[in-house]
Amino acid sequence: MALKSTVYKATVNLADMDRGVYLDESLTLAQHPSETDERMMLRILVWALNAVEGLEFTKGLCADDEPEIWKKNYSDEIETWIELGCPDEKWLRKAASRSKEVILYTYGDNAASIWWQQTKAKLVRFEHLSVWFIPEHVIDQLAKMIARTMQIQVTIQDGTAWLTCGDQSVEVRPEKWK
Repeated sequence: MALKSTVYKATVNLADMDRGVYLDESLTLAQHPSETDERMMLRILVWALNAVEGLEFTKGLCADDEPEIWKKNYSDEIETWIELGCPDEKWLRKAASRSKEVILYTYGDNAASIWWQQTKAKLVRFEHLSVWFIPEHVIDQLAKMIARTMQIQVTIQDGTAWLTCGDQSVEVRPEKWK
């Protein structure tokens, strides 16, 4: 018998002063049985860092041809493709051919730095690709916030995000690699 996904609800109050985006959103996330708490909370962080009207979670790990998060226009074309991890160059080429903007958030201190050293020369040609790094200790702190129902306050200013959930608070300063 296959394991089922665990459903999480997050109410996110976002104040992104850098981009002038202010949203109150109710998010529903399905955590795949193979997905860690750290990765699921990273998805919420990444959504908040890029939040705009229409940005949504996809089937993620359950779909081979979709990113983690995307924004589509009214013609069903992908405007923003957001991915997590250390994908190979072919996957990023596919993303770049299907979307106007591709954003990759890599994590896992050792794995990410090795992946970046091996891959960065191949990624120069993708003009509309940006690569960001989130340190492992930040993701570990995010995982401590996890609950089936969460109220998350996110404030972003001067490139730094502060996430607060209950009595837990995490400061995040993503590092731009490309």
